[in-house]
Amino acid sequence: MELRHLRYFVAVAEEGSLTVAAEKRLHTAQPSLSRQLRDLEHEVGAQLFVRNSRGVELTPAGQAFLEHARLSLHQAGEAVAAARRAARPPKTSFSVGFLTGQEVEWLRRLTDLLQDQLKDIDLRVSSDFSPHVADAVARGDIDLGFSRIEPKPEVSYKVIAHEPIVAILPRDHPLAAQAAIDPRDLDPRAFIGYSDTPHVLRDVVDRYLRDRGVAVSPTHFLDGFATGISLVASTGGVTLLPAYVEPLLPTSVVSRQLTGNAPVIEVAAGYRADNPSPVLKFFLENIDQLIAARSAGAPR
Repeated sequence: MELRHLRYFVAVAEEGSLTVAAEKRLHTAQPSLSRQLRDLEHEVGAQLFVRNSRGVELTPAGQAFLEHARLSLHQAGEAVAAARRAARPPKTSFSVGFLTGQEVEWLRRLTDLLQDQLKDIDLRVSSDFSPHVADAVARGDIDLGFSRIEPKPEVSYKVIAHEPIVAILPRDHPLAAQAAIDPRDLDPRAFIGYSDTPHVLRDVVDRYLRDRGVAVSPTHFLDGFATGISLVASTGGVTLLPAYVEPLLPTSVVSRQLTGNAPVIEVAAGYRADNPSPVLKFFLENIDQLIAARSAGAPR
């Protein structure tokens, strides 16, 4: 039994479809995937899937196997990460990843805080979607990540800010004349929804709209703030995004507060507790200074 068999099994189990797993998760041909799963079932000595018209379902044996397969893959990934960390020479750099757009808010404050620690160290900065930033922290590819709280057993978080969520809409939209927008006034068909990538934001907005009895039926979906702003400008639709995007809006797009108790979303600093970086240690010991500096300059 090889790790690829476990990866194939977990992908099919989570997708519930050989076709979807082959095309979207594994990038392999379906006949090849089917052969690999048959080989796995032969080695296990039990049928793991039941094929039906809707796709595939796990048998009781498959359900029992799934938990252990996930654990084995996780442990294998941790073994690789540990070996890579051990093989690296002593660090001469400090790597920070940002949820795209958050570097505008936090990079200067971070460098101000760490200015003495960074004198003889190369600071490396990157930006990506929030789940990818968390993945990079978990793998040890970066030392510190500014992102949403993405639940991962390897990553610890400290919340550094609570961002209000605001409406983003075209400047000439009828609702733009209002100082604050009631979500019940939104056109359900013109609302720009969210893909699986910004899942933390999607869950916060979904809960906010549901609690107010608002049902939307989007036909366009954003995967990041840049896509969302572009869709607002090009389709004339409306979406909800964290307020940190406001300085990045083009002149044709505006933001408006939401009426009542508007939702908020957390920004957190993510790190591995087993990371020995002295720069990270200093950052965590002085994180309250970072939070205070941001709060002092936070009003928009």
